[in-house]
Amino acid sequence: MQRRHFLGMSLASLLLLPLQALAALWNKAAFEAATVPAARQHLQVASEQPSSEIDIVAPDFAENGAVVQVEVRSRIANTEAIAILVDKNPTPLIANFMFSNGADPYVVTRIKMAESAQLQVIVKVGEHYFTASKQVQVSLGGCG
Repeated sequence: MQRRHFLGMSLASLLLLPLQALAALWNKAAFEAATVPAARQHLQVASEQPSSEIDIVAPDFAENGAVVQVEVRSRIANTEAIAILVDKNPTPLIANFMFSNGADPYVVTRIKMAESAQLQVIVKVGEHYFTASKQVQVSLGGCG
């Protein structure tokens, strides 16, 4: 019975390794930041330049801020990450999607918005950052 227990525990510890690796990638400080500048700092974004090669599809007017669909595509070659921020949310960093080589830098997600706000997307390409934004009007807030 001890052999089975040992093998079971060994297998369980091997299965936990990927979870530990994923936890190391999670930028807790950026997601807990209370302002956009603080979130940008924790994402290590020193400066970014506007880009027309970032497509944001989101409603101009959202009836319910609890469910706002956002679609983002980067047409910038070698995109490594796409971050979505909402300036008036209690914690502005909504998501930070990372892409491996050759992955299509495209995401569709549903987010919560506390009120009408600027939706900002930051795309990481190597050591460079690019941005695009869109104003979304919300009639009923979803963060509170």
